Amino acid sequence: MRPVSGPAEIKACCAASYGSDAVALLLGESYHPGGLALTRRLADRLGLRPGTPVLDVAAGPGATARLLATEYGATVTGIDLSESTVDKAGAAATAAGLADAVRFRVGDAERIPLPDGAVDAVVCECAFCTFPDKATAAAELARVLRPGGRVGITDVVTAGALPAELSTLAAWVACVADARPVAEYAAILDRAGLRVGHTEAHDDALLTMIDEIEARLRLLRMTAADRLAAAGVDVAAVLRYTALARRGVADGLLGYALIVAEKR
Repeated sequence: MRPVSGPAEIKACCAASYGSDAVALLLGESYHPGGLALTRRLADRLGLRPGTPVLDVAAGPGATARLLATEYGATVTGIDLSESTVDKAGAAATAAGLADAVRFRVGDAERIPLPDGAVDAVVCECAFCTFPDKATAAAELARVLRPGGRVGITDVVTAGALPAELSTLAAWVACVADARPVAEYAAILDRAGLRVGHTEAHDDALLTMIDEIEARLRLLRMTAADRLAAAGVDVAAVLRYTALARRGVADGLLGYALIVAEKR
């Protein structure tokens, strides 16, 4: 379990991992706890309406962007660090007939490639905790929002110091290593001009995702071991991290939260 070496490696490893076949095998279509049901909850809290311009930060395969366009009528721009992920997400949007409503661009949350006040809402699911420079990322979220616009975040939260095993590079990629308490996320957002007005605990979503990963892994071991091997999945390592994460939730150290903030 190698320690973290720096922000550049964290970003590169996160981008490569979440664009890999291994992650797709283990996580399915939605890459965050709570799945699309929690995405709908977040969209409702943001008050999205037809025509609302939305930015999806760390958009991954684009499931959230497609949902916001089809179910809420939003016009969505998704950014992700991985060019291959952006290409796949764009192809999926086109195949779904959403080329006019959804577009994807390569982009870094700390240097968002959009002008000031470009969108009415920002969503960021299970990614803010992986940004090495959270203050800069928060400032960028605020910059691209119009005054009165809202940012919705769902993310891993922590209530104390995590064991050393959950501070490695692999744990960072798993959205655990640099998780913060809700109050600390709120303080980071507030300093960027984003006033937190609503939070919700969704710890059950994190436990459900752990259950689903382990169940999917057991099924794949029985029915598609060759696919796991081809994707480079280290079964023992995955099970070790899910066990650690489950223990963290049981001990009250790890949880999952929904946070909505408004640009002052």
